[in-house]
Amino acid sequence: MSDPAIITEGLCVVLDETEILKDVSMTVGRGEFLTVIGPNGAGKSTLLRCLDGILEPSAGRVIIDGRPLGDYERRELARTVSYVPQPDSGSLDFTVRSYVEMGRYPHLGAWAALTEADAEAVVESMELTEVAGLADRTMSSLSGGERQRASIAAALAQGGSVLLLDEPTSFLDYRHQVKILDLLDRLHRDEGLTVVAVTHDLNSTVAFSDEVLALKDGKVAATGKPADLLDADALAAIYDADFRLISGGHRGLPLVLPARNGS
Repeated sequence: MSDPAIITEGLCVVLDETEILKDVSMTVGRGEFLTVIGPNGAGKSTLLRCLDGILEPSAGRVIIDGRPLGDYERRELARTVSYVPQPDSGSLDFTVRSYVEMGRYPHLGAWAALTEADAEAVVESMELTEVAGLADRTMSSLSGGERQRASIAAALAQGGSVLLLDEPTSFLDYRHQVKILDLLDRLHRDEGLTVVAVTHDLNSTVAFSDEVLALKDGKVAATGKPADLLDADALAAIYDADFRLISGGHRGLPLVLPARNGS
């Protein structure tokens, strides 16, 4: 593994007397694409919120770029880690340009105007995510896929080296799923970003990743390469359900289908 970008050590989270994460330890290499899978309620989104400092763990610690998360000031952390939550279908009246410009907040002082460097970062982020042509459109006028790319552009405008995404392809049609996954692939391979994505998509998102972490009941159930976890027995143990695997999936991996009637 390359130099670690993210380390968690014995991460535990208790909310409303319920243990959500239980002794979660993992390492994500710099420039690596990690996919986090698991059934509903496994703690996937909670893990992302811990990595971004939104949620403080009850025990254990998170280390980003060799420093404990608690050593970062909030703006400093935002210049290192960007978080894209689950897609929001609500109405947003900001233009795409204004929305992406808000991603520069960690670099600005109070009431400070955007500098030339800030403006360049905004344009570059919009060009990378292919939303520059939508700059004057309102966020509420965009399709789900366009809005998601604009959200990623805002995260990139923060200038961080770690990108966290919660269900980046949910509610998107196949064409927009492919565009988002191609974008994430380019960002981590060409731009060197460390990407951690939570997903239920076993047939696309997992195939684009370098490593997979499976959570179940708040614990690490399995880790490995996509080819290791896209296995009927491994998936059955994670999801308590039967799966059928057939050839023809992305990048030579099998296509995962739920098994019905024992087939």
